[in-house]
Amino acid sequence: MKRISFATLIVLFFSVLSTFSACSTENHEDILGKWTWDGNEDTTVVTAKPRYIWIDAAANFARFANSKENIEEDLTKVKNAGFTDIIVDVRPTMGDVLFNSSHCPQVTKLDYWTDSGQYQFYERTATWDYLQAFIDIAHKLGLKVTASMNTFVGGNLYAYGLGEQGLVFRDAAKKDWVTTLNMADGPVNEMDLTTTDPSDAAFYGTKFLNPVNKDVQDYLISIISDLAQYNVDGICLDRCRFDNLTSDVSDYTQQKFKEYLGVSDLDFFTDVIKPESTTTSENSGKKYFKDWIAFRAKTICDFVKRASETVHAVNKNIKFSTYVGAWYSSYSPESGVNWASSSYDASAAYSWANSDYQKYSYLSSLDQIFLGCYAGTDAVYGDGEWTMQGFAKQGQNLIKGEVPFIGGPDVGNSTGFTQGGQGDAVTKSVDAIINVADGYFVFDLCHVREYDYWDALKKGIDAYLESLSSK
Repeated sequence: MKRISFATLIVLFFSVLSTFSACSTENHEDILGKWTWDGNEDTTVVTAKPRYIWIDAAANFARFANSKENIEEDLTKVKNAGFTDIIVDVRPTMGDVLFNSSHCPQVTKLDYWTDSGQYQFYERTATWDYLQAFIDIAHKLGLKVTASMNTFVGGNLYAYGLGEQGLVFRDAAKKDWVTTLNMADGPVNEMDLTTTDPSDAAFYGTKFLNPVNKDVQDYLISIISDLAQYNVDGICLDRCRFDNLTSDVSDYTQQKFKEYLGVSDLDFFTDVIKPESTTTSENSGKKYFKDWIAFRAKTICDFVKRASETVHAVNKNIKFSTYVGAWYSSYSPESGVNWASSSYDASAAYSWANSDYQKYSYLSSLDQIFLGCYAGTDAVYGDGEWTMQGFAKQGQNLIKGEVPFIGGPDVGNSTGFTQGGQGDAVTKSVDAIINVADGYFVFDLCHVREYDYWDALKKGIDAYLESLSSK
């Protein structure tokens, strides 16, 4: 470990202290936790972990779409609360974008609830670059910017008959791009599910694209390449997955699976997966079910590798990442995502995995990963799945240090959070997660603003930063 003379250390301390005193509005993390002295002229460097706040496109559209002033006002609060980074969603689930792309049009309207309780579209009339505005303002404030995009989605059929928009609604020829679900009456393309009643089990408002389809992959890679042209600090792929366990069972995907197996003669709904099944347990004993789970993981693994190479070919300094749900036991097989380390053998723990599944970890393509540690207000601390801390601990065990992982709660939708007034749980979430994970994030800015959780978050972040000074 590097050694510094005591005299040098004293000079350095007072030099930094005077700088801090002259810039009282700056965050104090640059002093706290960086240098400690044990009397032997030895030093210990303790680096504060990053803190991210997520900014969903649709949920914040009415506030930010036409107002740089509102962006700056909220990002200033983000900075003052102790965050270091923002994650700004620039491709909502309807599939168009909030940045300049030569392959995809820009978003002009998104759905929202008015203050009077009406569900309608909010129109964007501004012509300035949405993503660049966040970059400019965030960087001015000393915040880093990760641009997030919803990946395998292509359109929205909105609830309550509001309407629809997105590529798959503009171009009827793109129906083959949309995922086909394993339903009770046989395979059904999501475009044929037209109910707009959210209480109906057949309501599929977000139209997912088929990850197996090569044309879909090529299209998304072109958008990712456009996004990488921006001076962002990171790019995160959200919804980079299959819709659920029922997808995709199109003829196209069945053929690709047969090619993967090297088997031409099989009865898909007898040998691979049970009709209408939504859980792995329903398919125990199926001859090729474990191979099916592995095939889907390979599909996403291969795409993520290609996306990572695309981003880094444009700018090797962009941190490339994905978001996943931390509930590995069900998220991984149902979504087709193996986010565990390549050294982790899922087949030893789970009946749905075979020995090939381990090969399709995609962590080697990532610079970091975001884990949604989404649990209720009464499940902040713990050891197992469905507690915030337990999710983070499991992430630590499964990722095995292969890449840094950032964990975080949903403080607006999880059980107990939906009515607000949960500042204590918000504060505790910082402690529960950041001391296990390699960083912390909170979803979403709209909830923090609505329920005024700024002080609760600052309290948790300050306590974490102050703890570094004793290490």
